[in-house]
Amino acid sequence: MTVLLGLGIAGIALLALSLVFDGILEGLLGDALGGLLNGFFDGLLSLPVIAGFLSMLGFGGAVVLGTTGSGLPVALVAGTLAGLVAAWLTWKFSQALMRDQTTATPRGDDLVGTSGSVVTPIPADGYGEVLLRLAGQTVKFSAKSAVPVERGAEIWVEATLSTTSVTVRPVER
Repeated sequence: MTVLLGLGIAGIALLALSLVFDGILEGLLGDALGGLLNGFFDGLLSLPVIAGFLSMLGFGGAVVLGTTGSGLPVALVAGTLAGLVAAWLTWKFSQALMRDQTTATPRGDDLVGTSGSVVTPIPADGYGEVLLRLAGQTVKFSAKSAVPVERGAEIWVEATLSTTSVTVRPVER
């Protein structure tokens, strides 16, 4: 039972180390085998997967040994099965996390051609403020225009001057 609990604790320690050193095992095996198995295991030999297997082998075997009293061979088989299930689930979960894609980060050029409204009047020789929608969010920008634009007027963005300012023109209807 002590050996099984030691395996479980070693698996937890390996899991903690995998937070820092994950990817090293794949790199070492890839380098040692000369890239022969490059991509073959596809994360199956990652530290979190091995840690999940090892900890469930130890803790699962200890639970079976302690509750059933059926002996070490049965506990090892049960622990191995539990470890394989935990390793497979860890592998699948990590693959799902790696496939998670986000949308593209909005850039200032995405504003060109969008419409908005003036919240602070824009003088012909200075800056005012406009509200624009960027990536689904309403954002206030400093705005410059060749002609004066009153508060509440609809505008179009002609160019971005910086990350916080734009050049606009009033919409004529």
